[in-house]
Amino acid sequence: MKITRLTTWRLPPRWMFLKIETDEGIVGWGEPVIEGRARSVEAAVDELSEYLIGKDPARINDLWQLMYRGGFYRGGPILMSAIAGIDQALWDIKGKALGVPVYQLLGGLVRDRIKAYSWVGGDRPAEVIAGINKLRAIGFDTFKLNGCEEMGIIDNARKVDAAVNTVAEIREAFGKDIEFGLDFHGRVSAPMAKVLIKELEPYRPLFIEEPVLAEQAEYYPRLAAQTHLPIAAGERMYSRFDFKRVLDAGGLAILQPDLSHAGGISECFKIAGMAEAYDVALAPHCPLGPIALAACLHLDFVSRNAVFQEQSMGIHYNQGAELLDYVINKDDFSMNDGYFNPPNKPGLGVEINEELVIERSKNAPDWRNPVWRFPDGSVAEW
Repeated sequence: MKITRLTTWRLPPRWMFLKIETDEGIVGWGEPVIEGRARSVEAAVDELSEYLIGKDPARINDLWQLMYRGGFYRGGPILMSAIAGIDQALWDIKGKALGVPVYQLLGGLVRDRIKAYSWVGGDRPAEVIAGINKLRAIGFDTFKLNGCEEMGIIDNARKVDAAVNTVAEIREAFGKDIEFGLDFHGRVSAPMAKVLIKELEPYRPLFIEEPVLAEQAEYYPRLAAQTHLPIAAGERMYSRFDFKRVLDAGGLAILQPDLSHAGGISECFKIAGMAEAYDVALAPHCPLGPIALAACLHLDFVSRNAVFQEQSMGIHYNQGAELLDYVINKDDFSMNDGYFNPPNKPGLGVEINEELVIERSKNAPDWRNPVWRFPDGSVAEW
C-alpha cells in the first residue's frame, strides 16, 4: 500500500480535517489545526506531504521520525500540529487495513469507559449556573470553566473577588453534586496565581488548569507546594521533550497534551507513559472536532492514568458547526451517565460525511481568538 494524496479542508467553527488516500482505496482522517492559525498548519501539512507521497502508510513510526527529524528546525505548535493530524490519519488507515480499532493496536483496553467533562460558560465567566443546569439535563456532572477574566501582573481585590464569587455561587447552587475544574488560561501571573489559588481552596475545584503559562513552568512546583489542589497543564506543550522538563521538575498532578497539537497518537502515547512513571494523571485537551476526540479516546482507553476526557459539545467556540455535525456514525459517540464507551469500528472509528465537509469548507471562517487589553492600553493574555 502507498500513500497517494493528502487533502485538507478548513471548516467551521475553527477546525481543519485531513484525508490521506492510498492506492488500495483505504483512507484515513486526521485533524491537524492550531485554533486561529489553521492556514499556517495547512501550509505545514502541504510541505510535509513530500515525505509521505509514495510511502507505505503502515510505517507510522518511521514516517513520524522522518517528518520530525527530516527538517533541521523542529517542534512548536505549527509543525507538531501538522504532524499530529497526519499521524492520526495514518493510525486510522492502519486500523482499517487490519480491521481493528486503533486501541487494539496499542495493546488493548485498560478500562471499559472514560468520564467526559464539558465546558460551561464563555471567555468571561457569566451565567454559569444556567449553563450547568442545561448540561446536567443531558447527562454531564463534570465541568470546566474559565477561572477569571484578564488579570494584571499585580491586580486588585475586586478582580480576585469576582473570580472567587463565581466559584462560591456554583458550590452554593450544586454543593458536591457536581465537579468542576478552573482554567486560568495562562491569564494569571505567578504572584496573582498564589493569591487566587489560596482564595479558591475552600471550594475544592477538581483542578486548577494553566495557573501560569507553560513558558513559566518553573512556577508549577512552587505553586503546588502551597496548595492541596491538583494543578493541570499541557495544552501548550508540543512534544515529549517539552513534557519531560515539567515532569522532572514536579508540581503537575494532571497532564493535558492535545492530540492535535502534540504530535498525534504516537507522541501522546509516549507522553502518557512518561506521566504514569511520575504518578501523574492524564486528561487530554480537546476543545476541537470529532476526529481529535476519537484520537483522544483511543489514548484514554489504553492509558491507565487517564482520568477524564474533554469534549467540545456545546462549547462557546462552536459557531457554525457542532461536535458531531460532520459525523455519520453519531451514535458511536453517545455518552452513558457522563461516560464515553470505546470506539469499536476499525481505525479511529469515526465516519466522516465528506460531502458535507467539502460543502462547508467553501465558507469556512478564519477564526481568531479575541485580543484583550488592560485599561492602560497594554495587551492582556486571552
